[in-house]
Amino acid sequence: MVFEKIRDFRNKQAESDDFIVGLDIGTEFVKALIAKVDDDVLSVVGVGRQRQSLADMHSGAIADIAAVVQNCEAALSQAEDQAGLQAKRVVIGIAGELVKGVTHTIRYKRPQPDRPLDTAEMEFIIEKVQERAQKKAQAQIALETGNDEVEVKLVNSALVSIHIDGYKISNPIGFQGKDISVQIYTAFAPMVHIGALERVADELALELIAVAAEPFAVSRSVLGADSGSTFTAILADVGGGTTDIAVVNDGGVEGTKMFGIGGRSFTRTIAQQMDLSYNDAEKLKVNLAHENLRSNIKRDVEAAVDQTVDVWLSGVELALAEFDSVDHLPNRILLCGGGASLEQVSQRLSTSDWYKELPFTKRPSVQHIKPSDVVGIKDTTSTINDHTFITAMGLLRVGYDTIGISETGSVKEKINRILKI
Repeated sequence: MVFEKIRDFRNKQAESDDFIVGLDIGTEFVKALIAKVDDDVLSVVGVGRQRQSLADMHSGAIADIAAVVQNCEAALSQAEDQAGLQAKRVVIGIAGELVKGVTHTIRYKRPQPDRPLDTAEMEFIIEKVQERAQKKAQAQIALETGNDEVEVKLVNSALVSIHIDGYKISNPIGFQGKDISVQIYTAFAPMVHIGALERVADELALELIAVAAEPFAVSRSVLGADSGSTFTAILADVGGGTTDIAVVNDGGVEGTKMFGIGGRSFTRTIAQQMDLSYNDAEKLKVNLAHENLRSNIKRDVEAAVDQTVDVWLSGVELALAEFDSVDHLPNRILLCGGGASLEQVSQRLSTSDWYKELPFTKRPSVQHIKPSDVVGIKDTTSTINDHTFITAMGLLRVGYDTIGISETGSVKEKINRILKI
């Protein structure tokens, strides 16, 4: 009997190596997903969610490590109970206004243009791009924080495009040519934020295999493993403390921007305008569409929400205006995150003229990302039923990419593995 228990325990431990955890530590909720890695598909087998307190997070970053660890434990326990096992490896999302994600272009003149390009030379070029991007990110974060000594670390990096002598190439290896232009997306974050996430993983006794910028994770959720993807859209993750935006063009991430307005901003405005406690204002916001809500109260709540939507739309406009290297912005906006549940958010994006001063060719269409839109991830629990879990699903995709399940694939995929996306 004892030996059977030991054998069962060992089998469970060996089996847990085939599972990864996506941990979305949001301002409002911690969401935990456990997924089984099965060839090129991730099957979600455990789901957990735990609400955070007001003081636990600040603008998308951890403010109280001990409290956040407790919340993560609660969400993980729910997921583990449902999955019937404990996974060892975790991918954690990072958000906040100091996470800088930009696509950089480097032009490189090859000293030996007649020699075929090989992987070692590509690695050299990629290293140069990342060095340049890190210096720019460090300078920008130092300017915003007033701290010249701030340390930053590369969080994510992914290939966008390669041109040789002006021609776009999908597989650069073996090509000859003099002038190489490489576009690579990089995301950097302050070490203090990354250190807090490492501490959380350590306290949870999990192996941290990747930290991912959350808008990058959202883009990975809809792109999947298709290296030739022509997917083009603006992705907006409206969380509790921040809104994270990614612009994706022909399967490549052009850049990511974040600003500090999210679901809690709407709640605070309701509380201030109607002289209510934060908790009472949150209840009204969540139940705004409820048929039993008195018409006069509904009118006041909607007025408060509309006021914040105006400010939020200005944030979206400013964030997209920073993509000044793009000729045209995608005409499709895909929403996720709890803050995107407010009807006024999608409605005003769809109907107002906020986009007129930006390089859109027409009014952008707006819709929510559905779990079924996520590529290569299936939910076996039947509990992921809306757009609020998309970021956590994207984190699972980043984990899949990071552990390099597929040893074959396109050169773009191989280069992305060099980049450690």
